[in-house]
Amino acid sequence: MSDLTDVLSTSAAMGELPSLSPYRDGNVGIPYVLSYAASDPGPHVLLAAIVHGNEICGAIALDRLLRSQLRPARGRLTFAFANPEAYQRRDGGAAAPSRYLDEDMNRVWSPAQLAGKGRSAELRRARQLRPVVDSADYLLDIHSMQQGDEPILLSGPLDKGRRLALALGFPSMVVSDAGHVSGTRLRDYGAFGDPARPQNAVLVECGPHDSWASTEVAVETTLRFLEQVGSIRPPAPRSDGFRSRGPSRLIVVTQAVTASSPRFRFTGRFSGLERIPKAGTVIAHDGEKAIATPYDDCVLVMPADRCQPGQTAVRLGRVHS
Repeated sequence: MSDLTDVLSTSAAMGELPSLSPYRDGNVGIPYVLSYAASDPGPHVLLAAIVHGNEICGAIALDRLLRSQLRPARGRLTFAFANPEAYQRRDGGAAAPSRYLDEDMNRVWSPAQLAGKGRSAELRRARQLRPVVDSADYLLDIHSMQQGDEPILLSGPLDKGRRLALALGFPSMVVSDAGHVSGTRLRDYGAFGDPARPQNAVLVECGPHDSWASTEVAVETTLRFLEQVGSIRPPAPRSDGFRSRGPSRLIVVTQAVTASSPRFRFTGRFSGLERIPKAGTVIAHDGEKAIATPYDDCVLVMPADRCQPGQTAVRLGRVHS
């Protein structure tokens, strides 16, 4: 592995998105998927970016690490640009952003859906990626969010996911939730979502979609993840404070509020992680229905500034002591 110092200190003043053309052919027979093996045995670790094409921080982070010639010290390390067609609608910043082409790629990861008759662009790509996902021992899925400045780790509902997320120590906020009624996330797919199997995954929400700070979070989280699971040796100490580990905090989501009306509206401006002191506080209206907090000290997790019927509008959780 080459010295990562120059790549990791790349300024947020970078103004252009990376082209994915150097990665088009991949090196394992799957476009935009590159995989490298170490001589020493170890886990197969999968890094996934741009499951949503408008969440650019993951593409920038993987491009940086690939250009730095990051390689595993043990096992296998795979880089996957998951939805390149959606991303390329804004490649170089020249086109309008596209979250997906036909449907949300982070809702198609159930065996029934993958084996079904659907023919969306996202399903075709998920089926292409499925063999490499099936072979992974660990997955880091890199995302960004509509609003909210504090990055968070989504651990899934299982104890094994919580333990891994809390062990990373960065981002320090960990949210444990069961996903979405509209479909299965990549981080919950197959063995990752099976409490009896050792494979494990976390999803990182690095910050706002178009913030260059989100890229720095993506890179740092990736390095911590690879270090934690034993894929790489610890990087050199950094001077920007990222390497310090603060106390992790866990929020356990008790329910997800799914919009049933196109007229879903919050009662105020919520950016996420607000703690609502009193049970029964109305936080939104879904058409004529009032949405109220179910208990005291309720935390609002990732409220959507816009959502359609059937989509998650906000998650409600408790701080876990």
